[in-house]
Amino acid sequence: MKKVAVVAGGISSEREISLLSGQGVYNALKSKGYDVTLIDLKDDIVSFIRELKSQNPDVIFNALHGRFGEDGNIQGVFNLLHIPYTHSGCLASALAMNKKMTKRIVKEAGIPVADDKMITLLDIQKGNTLPFPYVIKPNNEGSSVGVSIIENKSDEDYLLNSWSFGNDTVMMEEYIKGREMSVPVLNDKALGIVEIAPKRGFYTYENKYTEGKTDHIIPAPIPEEQAQILKDYALKAHQILGCRGASRSDFRYDDSNPDCPKIIFLEINTQPGMTPLSLLPEVAKKAGISYEDVVSYLVEDAICEK
Repeated sequence: MKKVAVVAGGISSEREISLLSGQGVYNALKSKGYDVTLIDLKDDIVSFIRELKSQNPDVIFNALHGRFGEDGNIQGVFNLLHIPYTHSGCLASALAMNKKMTKRIVKEAGIPVADDKMITLLDIQKGNTLPFPYVIKPNNEGSSVGVSIIENKSDEDYLLNSWSFGNDTVMMEEYIKGREMSVPVLNDKALGIVEIAPKRGFYTYENKYTEGKTDHIIPAPIPEEQAQILKDYALKAHQILGCRGASRSDFRYDDSNPDCPKIIFLEINTQPGMTPLSLLPEVAKKAGISYEDVVSYLVEDAICEK
């Protein structure tokens, strides 16, 4: 069996979630008979590279989430070390992590997206905004980190007083009413559709990773014709961005007019979580693919870009 180094942790805002994913992957690969080590990547890339070289793995399972883990940076390190790794490579990872660039590419491919504009704190102070309601989100974070729905002037005043993005440019996006849908892709196949139904509010970081705060409805209760469109869009986004292994695309589905339902692409995640509350393994299980088989497939699919 191959020797696999599971790399988790990292220095992004999703560090704790990555450690949960990494532990789950480590346990699954152990049960499959792989020779596995778990490496916690901290803010010392030199020590990390030394440890990788000492372990000398055949494959790296990249269980990192967020910035510097799924944005092309660490993938470049793995390429330079000539070690095959799971999930997408440098370019696909960088493109997918940049929400603005992703939306530009998928829109050109015929996938509907929400209107948006890139803004700073000064733009909001000057009133250079979209009509209420609108969404504020970092352009290069995942797991709903930093996402806010601004419904009125009171919300906007609160946003101004609690602005946490410094001088960064962030995405202001049209709010799309409707239901949240997510479509994981594995091995160039859309596995199914999950409706994400928070019991309160929207799909925040807390609702995403706190047990009991969100219902996952699989398969999503929507007409088959619309379900197929969602799957087609998710697979197309995966392919045109050059993703590899696994991805998960998120959408809004508005069926307030049942004669003309709207499907709007939001973003794509090139390294979906593998925690007990993560969507990819849950949808895969409904499709007859075990958690262990998912991680084993990703290991066997690993390559190094040359």
